[in-house]
Amino acid sequence: MTFSLFDLAFVGSLTAAAAYDPDAQDFINRVIAADVAAGNTSGLEVGVQDAYNDFFVGCKADGTFNALKAACILAGARTLAGALVPLVGTAPTNYNFVAGDYNRETGLKGDGSTKYLDSGRANNADPQDNKHLSIYKTEAPTAAFSSYIAAQATTPVSSASRISHSATALFGINTSSFPSTPYSPSQLGFMAVTRSSSVSYSYRANSTTTTSSVSSNANISLNVFVFCRNLNGSPSQPTDARLAFYSIGENLDLALLDARVTALISAIGVAIP
Repeated sequence: MTFSLFDLAFVGSLTAAAAYDPDAQDFINRVIAADVAAGNTSGLEVGVQDAYNDFFVGCKADGTFNALKAACILAGARTLAGALVPLVGTAPTNYNFVAGDYNRETGLKGDGSTKYLDSGRANNADPQDNKHLSIYKTEAPTAAFSSYIAAQATTPVSSASRISHSATALFGINTSSFPSTPYSPSQLGFMAVTRSSSVSYSYRANSTTTTSSVSSNANISLNVFVFCRNLNGSPSQPTDARLAFYSIGENLDLALLDARVTALISAIGVAIP
């Protein structure tokens, strides 16, 4: 089945009260097209489109947009296929997620077993000392060990970029050392880590940014996985948490991205009846 631009405009209510940022409009069009291809022709509420547009415009105003190299807004779309449309970068490869795992307001839920995404972004696609990872968690995991977004190699050197948890949340970029943090697995909302130096990195949760004096030691080539850790090429530490956003890319201001992602997810929730 094929659809004309007229069809997509009709089912998607693409024209809102004001013109959108061109990149935001392109993203909206692609999400609607994916929803239609998946069999849902209801389109997106103008409020959801506004939320997407505000995120693009805000990140560009903050100077963080160009640092996003692979990212998905895992909320707002009508279908799982729409939710996996990348706002930038490569579309992730879906392993075992199904429609019932997706909630338009709160995101995509893992199963702690077989469900994960391959982001398609290699860890070393970004410079060793110029990299970030982020997620937005709306439901806490139940497993004792959980990785939300991570790539880790044990040979020829042990190194990882990750946001995970054991007893507490763990953050790191291109390192083998992950100091404990005050954040329990129940911590929700925006969580991120960024590195702009060879001798330290910063992480953020609960609206607080902390710097750890931990050096980088390698820039491994594994793809970053979401909802689990890519350990030497295989999924490990899968989570049953629910995530509504992830991003991978170069160093950026975590507080600015936190504000934009938090506003985005809140606005989506308000816009959906």
